[in-house]
Parts: sequence; C-alpha cells; structure tokens
Amino acid sequence: MTDARSRSDLVSTLVIAGFGVFTLVLGFWALIDTSSFFDNIGHFPPYNRHFLHDVGAFQIGIGGALLFALAWRDDAILAVLGGAAAGATAHEIAHIADSDLGGRDSDPFTLGIIAAILLAAFAWRLRLRYRATVTA
Repeated sequence: MTDARSRSDLVSTLVIAGFGVFTLVLGFWALIDTSSFFDNIGHFPPYNRHFLHDVGAFQIGIGGALLFALAWRDDAILAVLGGAAAGATAHEIAHIADSDLGGRDSDPFTLGIIAAILLAAFAWRLRLRYRATVTA
C-alpha cells in the first residue's frame, strides 16, 4: 500500500470513528435525557419529547452503522443491518415509552416487527460470517 493510501485510510478511519461515536453519544443523550438535549443542543421550540426520542433513535442507527462499518469493513451489508437494527430497536423503545403522547395504537407492534426483522437478519448474517470463519 502506498503512503498516500495509508494516510487516506487512517484519516478516513479516524473521521468515521469520531463521527460514529459523536452521533451515537448524541443519540443516546436525546433518547435518555430529552429535556437536557433540548436545552443544550436541539432547542427548536416547542419542546416535543417524542420527536427528540425519534431524533435520538435515528442518530443511534447512524452512529451504529458507522462504527459497525469499521468493525466489518469487508461487509457493508452487515454494517448497515447492524446500524438499522440498532436504530429500529431504539425507535421501538421510544414508541413504547411515548405511547401516552399519541400516535397509533399499532405503532409499537408495527415498529416491533420491523426491529425484529432487522435484528434477525443482522444476527443471521453475523452468525453465517463467524460460522464460515470457524469452519475455514
């Protein structure tokens, strides 16, 4: 590998890692302490707890996908499935926690199915990946 390519890979890795951690932290912050997140980062009145929970869930998905991309550089599908599963699961949790704020009665059920499908696909692909490694 050339020196320029090595530097480029290092810089790309650092940017992805930094942005992945940054978005993951922001996502958990928005999901766990919405009022603090609103006061310090997302001050767009009026305050809407569920909207900020959704913002957090999707940030978790993005941050997760970025960090999974570093873990599985050779398998973009696995990385994206992992990030999507993380975001969908956080979104499901937000809808359960915010069921008193409106939405449809079917939201937790529907979003739960989506999260379960993504988690199952992620787990299946991850299992096949490591099964192939063990048998090789």
